[in-house]
Amino acid sequence: MKKLLYITVNSKPEHLSVSKTVGRAFVSRFLEKNPDFNIEELDLYKEHIPRLEYEYFESRNCIVSEETARKLPEKEQQEVHKIVELCDQFIAADVYVIAAPMWSLSFPAPLKEYIDCIVQTNKTITFPEKGEKPEGLLNDKSRTVVYIQSSGGNIPWMTRPILNRGLNYVEDIMKFIGINKFERLLVDGTGTTEEDKRTAIENAKEKIDGIIEKIDVKEKILV
Repeated sequence: MKKLLYITVNSKPEHLSVSKTVGRAFVSRFLEKNPDFNIEELDLYKEHIPRLEYEYFESRNCIVSEETARKLPEKEQQEVHKIVELCDQFIAADVYVIAAPMWSLSFPAPLKEYIDCIVQTNKTITFPEKGEKPEGLLNDKSRTVVYIQSSGGNIPWMTRPILNRGLNYVEDIMKFIGINKFERLLVDGTGTTEEDKRTAIENAKEKIDGIIEKIDVKEKILV
């Protein structure tokens, strides 16, 4: 079966988090329309995300081999294994839903730590020849990322390239590793009152079916 990987980045429980509330509505609707998908959930505030240390790498973005990892202290071995596990879990998915709030024009720090774990040489990127530009490896099948971002204000479209730096970074890094299909579900205007929040959530939910229709769930045939 195909896999949807649902990644959340908010310390709040779901009923208090706008991004998680809309994210749950999205994945529930997606699975309703695509029952052949399994779902795996990853809460970056509950999951241990290793902080990358130089001992874990044999070269830039290249994790040490299993043989080299066995020579490390036990704690460091566990960290290396966790990095590989997170990267392999990401590679195995077909659709990715990331739900995060906008924080300081970006996103919460655990998401960056997670991205650093999944950008790995010979797993998600490759360097064809020494000194050449790296190439993404995740163009081997149909993959789509849906980024759900909540923000307190209504961001004018003209200023979004400047203010949505976190969202733009996630889109760029996904394209860097070979995933070119990227959809945005912006939950703007959550405001300061419960009414503002409910309105923003309902407005976002109305866009869910339209985004799901854009996701290609067919198998990509390599020739």
